[in-house]
Amino acid sequence: MSTCSSSVSDRVSQAAWASKLNKSYYQDDQQVKFMHLQAEIDSLLMQLQNLKQQRLSSNSQEQEV
Repeated sequence: MSTCSSSVSDRVSQAAWASKLNKSYYQDDQQVKFMHLQAEIDSLLMQLQNLKQQRLSSNSQEQEV
């Protein structure tokens, strides 16, 4: 599971860096939309990683039976 955590933290670091970089390029309303989309992407990424982990756990339990 450390892989999921590191991927998420890497994504958060990238998002913070991208946010700082893009501030000078976007108007305020566009920046807010961008940040909301970025947060949604991060949320969806975490959901996918959780589903992947659940499937891996489920598959390993089925193989043990």
